[in-house]
Amino acid sequence: MKNLKIIFTFLLFLLFSFGNAQKIGVVDTDYILNKLPQYKEAESRLNSQIDTWQSELQNLQSEYEKKRSAFENERVLLVGEQLKLREKEVMDLEKNVKTTTSLRFGANGEITKLRTNLVQPFQDQIWNAIKTMSEKNGLGIVLDKSNNVNVIFLQKRYDYTDKVLDILLKDTEKDKKNSAKSKK
Repeated sequence: MKNLKIIFTFLLFLLFSFGNAQKIGVVDTDYILNKLPQYKEAESRLNSQIDTWQSELQNLQSEYEKKRSAFENERVLLVGEQLKLREKEVMDLEKNVKTTTSLRFGANGEITKLRTNLVQPFQDQIWNAIKTMSEKNGLGIVLDKSNNVNVIFLQKRYDYTDKVLDILLKDTEKDKKNSAKSKK
């Protein structure tokens, strides 16, 4: 009789724990971002701006190198104020190169800010689509395998990336239709 109570308690515990188990899903946000045409357009605009800034910086760097080289070659011939003036000119150019590099390409530079502003609206859309999909499929936890989550093995039925992408693309089509109607 005592064994029967222990077995019954154990079975109740097992049933209760299975009933409260969380369903887990996995999504790849990088894959989703790369499938969104609006993101690709915005990213190409950003890359174009980065290319422009890089060429400007290269021009500034080559100007500095020319002035520094010319100064080093003529240093022996310069005296007094001329020497100080040319040295200050070279130092100002070097400072300008460093400042421009830091402002545009540094950790808190313009590129970082632009990239954050570019990605943020798409991340918000993806988050909302993930929320909708997880509520629809009864998921308690959704992992993003593109953000340093090591997924060693994943059965296709737990990968909800395509479902999130479908939600996003449907929303995009609705937005296009609404904007086309409002233009008429």
